[in-house]
Order: sequence, then structure tokens, then C-alpha cells
Amino acid sequence: MPLFAEQFFTDHLALPYTEAAVVGDTYYARPAPDLPLRLRVSFADTRYHKRYDALRVEVVHPERGRIDAQLLYFAEHGAFAARDKRMDWRPGDGLHGSFTDWRSTGTPPWEGVNATPLRAAIDRYAQLWFPGAPSAHTGPKAPAAVPTPPAARAARSR
Repeated sequence: MPLFAEQFFTDHLALPYTEAAVVGDTYYARPAPDLPLRLRVSFADTRYHKRYDALRVEVVHPERGRIDAQLLYFAEHGAFAARDKRMDWRPGDGLHGSFTDWRSTGTPPWEGVNATPLRAAIDRYAQLWFPGAPSAHTGPKAPAAVPTPPAARAARSR
């Protein structure tokens, strides 16, 4: 079964970098066009075959290779907290804070992931390495402004 990596990175993680591409199961971006550094995000596998419990976030130089790397564990960022609570999975139990990619269904194995805390962590990391890079929207959407009816505006101005 495919990992559905492109769908995860573009639809769920939704980082704001225009110069970006998903190749295989890895996301590559150039957050700051004036810097030679690149951002690389991939799924970090565990010691179990096709089981993933984190995102590996790396800063890469085209000529010098990896400059820095961090693991963002799903459990530490609450990515699967709702699923784990529903399944009563606790740390040390089965798939707590992880997913496997060997199911035969057509749904992504990470369905139901809360990507917002992961996006926020990647954004903080990117802001350190790529000053001036666009910031990811990490909070809840701002409520739409409710227009004031003309009659109410007129009454307030009196």
C-alpha cells in the first residue's frame, strides 16, 4: 500500500512554501530563496517494518549535505491523541502515537491525524534556520468579520 505521502504533506501538513515538492515519501522545500539551505521532512520509521512514529525534519545544504536534524514524535505532539484515547492505547501499548503502512485498505494509514502541532513545530524550526520564510498558519482559523448593518452604524454615530 502506498504511504499517501503527497496527500499528507500537501493537504494535512500544508506548509506555506511555494518552492516545494514531494518526491517519494519525502517533502523538500526552499523556504528562503536567498539561502542555499533546503528543508527536508520525511516519515521516521521505527525498528518495526513500515511503522512510523515521528517526522524527521532536516536542514540540508546542496553541497555539504545534512546540517541539522530533529525528530518530531507524533506522541509528543498529540498527533494521534484522539485515536489513541478512543482505542485506549497508552505509551508502550501497540500503536500508541504511531501508524503502520502495511494495511490493505485504500485509506491513508494516518487518517485522523492532528497535524496542527506538527506544523507549528516545523514552523518554529524553519523560522530559526530560514529567517524571513513564510510562517505557517498554526492556530484555529480566525472568525470571519461580521459586517455591521447600516442601521446599526447610523445609530452608533448619533
